[in-house]
Amino acid sequence: MYTFIINPNARSGLGSKVWSELEPELQKQHVDYRVLFTKYQRHATQLVAELTSDGQKHTIVALGGDGTVNEVINGIKDCTKVTLGYIPIGSSNDFARYFHLNSSPAEALKRILSPTGYSYMNLGVVTYQNKRRRFAVSSGIGFDAAVCHQAVISRLKIILNRLHLGRLTYVGIALDRIIHSTPGHMKLILDNGKVLEFEKTFFATAMNHPYEGGGFKFCPNANPCDDVLNVTVIAGLPKWKILLLLPTAYFGWHTHFHGVYTYTCKEAEIESEQALPVHTDGEPVFLQRNLHMSLEQEHLKIITS
Repeated sequence: MYTFIINPNARSGLGSKVWSELEPELQKQHVDYRVLFTKYQRHATQLVAELTSDGQKHTIVALGGDGTVNEVINGIKDCTKVTLGYIPIGSSNDFARYFHLNSSPAEALKRILSPTGYSYMNLGVVTYQNKRRRFAVSSGIGFDAAVCHQAVISRLKIILNRLHLGRLTYVGIALDRIIHSTPGHMKLILDNGKVLEFEKTFFATAMNHPYEGGGFKFCPNANPCDDVLNVTVIAGLPKWKILLLLPTAYFGWHTHFHGVYTYTCKEAEIESEQALPVHTDGEPVFLQRNLHMSLEQEHLKIITS
């Protein structure tokens, strides 16, 4: 049986419309399925936790954006007993980029119903103040998280989504956040015990996938199936250089410039002198100073083709 977790409000209401187009195909093919609709923030986590608490195997299909995927993975009780399918209709869809998942909902559904390939993906974990959240794509503190926080409440995002230009939301907000941000001191401790300190730090992010923020290739070498995290830090640059550097991140070229630092690790501690916004897969977390990043021991099976 397939369990569909539907975010009806994804991409400013597109979720409901897409599901109404897909469900007749399931009925036509006599697919054994059930559907659960999310009604509020993190509802998907609650629904999936209840679903997977029986200890049985489940095939769960998320229809929404990266935030919906994040909520779903945070509800899974035992990753070894879940197969995840994804129909990407969000504004950024960074999770779908690495796996080259089809952006056509109808084609994505075909792939899920007749899969030919799977990937076994790592899940990242961020721990803060005795709380724990998983992430599929990335988790960061500072500038990139501030962009995500602003995007959640942005009217611009709603307007651009209706024009099918949702990705531009992050570009516009990013420019604004760079101008108004106050970079500060940050410390990074990697799993080999190496301590790295940075001044005028704009952000530090643990990347499981290469992309975040609607297609920014912040960590070109990240591979969600290689059992390591990639950490990217942007520090020590004047704001005007950051503004010039930002467009190059769409191609991953920013990593060649001074002030961009990348590392690989199993675990990382991030300490900031000031409380800063934090995100997991674009979902806001309250202001924090200290984070611990790691990976789940188990992999999650993803339908990729």
